Amino acid sequence: MWNWLLGFVPVAIVLEHFAPTHYTLIFITAALAILPLAGWLGRATEQLADRAGEGVGGLLNATFGNAAELIIALAALQAGLHDVVKATIVGSIVGNILLVLGAAMLAGGMRYREQHFNVAGARAQATMLTLAMIALVIPAAYSALVGGQYAGGERALSISISIALLIVYVLFLLFSLWTHPAFFLSSQPADKDAHGEVWSAKKAGAVLAICTAAIAWLSEILVGSIEPTAHAFGLSDVFIGVFVVAILGNAAEHATAVTAALKDRMDLSLSIAIGSSVQVALFVAPVLVLASLLIGPHPMDLLFGKGLLLAVFVAVIITGQIAGDGRSDWLKGVQLLAVYLILGLAFFLTPQI
Repeated sequence: MWNWLLGFVPVAIVLEHFAPTHYTLIFITAALAILPLAGWLGRATEQLADRAGEGVGGLLNATFGNAAELIIALAALQAGLHDVVKATIVGSIVGNILLVLGAAMLAGGMRYREQHFNVAGARAQATMLTLAMIALVIPAAYSALVGGQYAGGERALSISISIALLIVYVLFLLFSLWTHPAFFLSSQPADKDAHGEVWSAKKAGAVLAICTAAIAWLSEILVGSIEPTAHAFGLSDVFIGVFVVAILGNAAEHATAVTAALKDRMDLSLSIAIGSSVQVALFVAPVLVLASLLIGPHPMDLLFGKGLLLAVFVAVIITGQIAGDGRSDWLKGVQLLAVYLILGLAFFLTPQI
């Protein structure tokens, strides 16, 4: 249904090269071009999930979906835009567990009175989010308590925590894919006719890779036009990073999670939404900290502003509450979206946080 929007892919690329100052037009065409690609990415993910399980399917979608954000963040890191990188990290974490999961629960709840998911897997992922929140709070607390008394302490702590988070993430993959995969199996029987044609694993993998590469390219074009377009409307850099960039960067996950929920596949929706946030917090953020030692004008630390930390804190708290009983309905989706709206209003009305 959305395939005709693929025509905007070459249009966005042409505008980027031959009319680079038409920021608003570039922004619109790039955003429209990403929509059908996100749909194909979601279809490929569903096909792989049917073969490998909801947990693996969600992990693959999160990985490929976050590839675009990682590429964009590395470009910003090289330019020394650490504040934008940190805002994007927080925006991705908060956006996935509030906006993406909230929209999926609302959409699924409008079709089904009540939906169920594997509570063991949901709790395991929610606990990983709590760990990520602790890892972000500790550097800020250290900076407040120690301050400049120990030169280089904040950088050393950030590097050490980053290495620890990467190790924990690898162990989490081992736990979810090898030692305890039953925790992440669907609690609902798969609908064999849910998406018609059955693809081969090779075809699904190829579509996943091609769509990810195209989305990464278009996302880079999109981000280049976001700042001047948003500033024309008086939006702050922090608001742009936490909400505008994050919403567009999560387009692939958003489309797939909502589609899965509409097909009563809440395990896949949770694996995509919460799993993506876990991956950003425990993999993408540490990788960016370590990468900053090699690229960019100076290293990046894990010191996030108070407003950013508060956003992560409230998002993780309510997600843990909602994911703890193994069921979802439309009201839970509304609750998540309400928190996202409240945070958005706070950031919108605060020039810098």
